[in-house]
Amino acid sequence: MTRPVELDLGLVVAGHGRHYIVETPEGRRLICHPRGKKSALVVGDRVRWLPVGGDQDEGVIEHLEPRRNLLFRQDEWKTKSFAANLDQLLIWLAVDPQFSESQLTRALIAAESAGIDATIVLNKTDLPDAEAQRARLAPYRAMGYAVIELSLKHAFDAASGTLNERLAGRTTLVLGPSGTGKSTLINALLPGARAQVGEISQALNSGRHTTTTTQWYWLDRATNSALIDSPGFQEFGLQQIEAEQLPATCPTCAPMPAAAGSTTAPTATSRAAR
Repeated sequence: MTRPVELDLGLVVAGHGRHYIVETPEGRRLICHPRGKKSALVVGDRVRWLPVGGDQDEGVIEHLEPRRNLLFRQDEWKTKSFAANLDQLLIWLAVDPQFSESQLTRALIAAESAGIDATIVLNKTDLPDAEAQRARLAPYRAMGYAVIELSLKHAFDAASGTLNERLAGRTTLVLGPSGTGKSTLINALLPGARAQVGEISQALNSGRHTTTTTQWYWLDRATNSALIDSPGFQEFGLQQIEAEQLPATCPTCAPMPAAAGSTTAPTATSRAAR
């Protein structure tokens, strides 16, 4: 698509099918659809758009601005992109329900391949099984990943202070499995989030008033800090990564240098060493 000079700038903050909510630099939101049959836009995309027939509440997206990065994941049928232009990924886990190391590792690989910093959060550390789950995350700490331990239920003020410091001035995608307290976090940081979900769902005619699509929220009035909420914790698709790239992106399979002719099996190395 070409980019005429007169096109307005916008930010994709939500989407459903071929319809997107685009926010202008002034904070106004409108429904837009991309020109043509293909729809490859994601939350976090910067776009250029035109009003439809003079209507300032609807528009057509004419141009996609270059992306800094793009995150992919896998659903039951295919690999698809779902968020762009991120500063960091916050992987939200809990002592209960126990997390899947396979899902965690795939999410970290996806972040590494896209050049996105990743932080692991372990919630519900007040529960009896906390030590066992902490031990499961020890290898990730050893590889250089930041692991934040907290209990939103019993020490919310301390937890929110730690998280606010981590989120300040950044665009952060937070995702994790159901039951981990992620919704508690969203509702605490963003008291109006549930209402926004309902409004956007109605605007996009999705008929769903729960978080079923990825959605962008501003954390401050100055719009310097943003949180992107994504439902569930699906497997991350890795088909976009070439086989020879895996050692540089896989947290558990990067090989240590070996002497010529050595048959020693690869071992994990730290992120700092890569």
